[in-house]
Amino acid sequence: MKIVILNGSPRKGNTFAAIEAFVKGINAANKGHEVEVVDTYKLNVAPCKGCNACECYKGCIDKDDTNMIVDKLVAADMIVFATPVYWWGITAQLKMVIDKCYCKGAFIKNKQVGLIVVGGAATSDGQYDLIKQQFNCIEKYLDWNIVFFNKFSASKTTDLAANESAMEEMLEVGKNI
Repeated sequence: MKIVILNGSPRKGNTFAAIEAFVKGINAANKGHEVEVVDTYKLNVAPCKGCNACECYKGCIDKDDTNMIVDKLVAADMIVFATPVYWWGITAQLKMVIDKCYCKGAFIKNKQVGLIVVGGAATSDGQYDLIKQQFNCIEKYLDWNIVFFNKFSASKTTDLAANESAMEEMLEVGKNI
């Protein structure tokens, strides 16, 4: 299985710690999965202009990293979206990549999807539900199967890495993929 993890965080903090534990679990299960972590903040991706030149299958006409990253998602069996919560939603870096998926939307259907969301508020806060609802809409539209949604509360950059139960939770999720 080819797994692409889109890291929406520009810092090596809580979201990064969750990704590391998840990947460690995948590797510990030793199922031969191929994993690639893509840091969305390092990509040069222009906003979608809605020009429709791509016709949802031709690729983007922008001369940036759009086609490279979208091709990785097309080739993946599973896409994991990992993001801190910014103003009750996902980061702009991650959202820009998702928006540009339109250029090959016809080819990113029927994917397994995972969500890792880290916010400063308690996990009972509505911000996590807003993000989940957004992905539920995408899931329905693209016939995705959201196989996991893990949400964590962590304020300081090192909070999640120090949370043994959270790290074990992500390790187990990785093992079960």
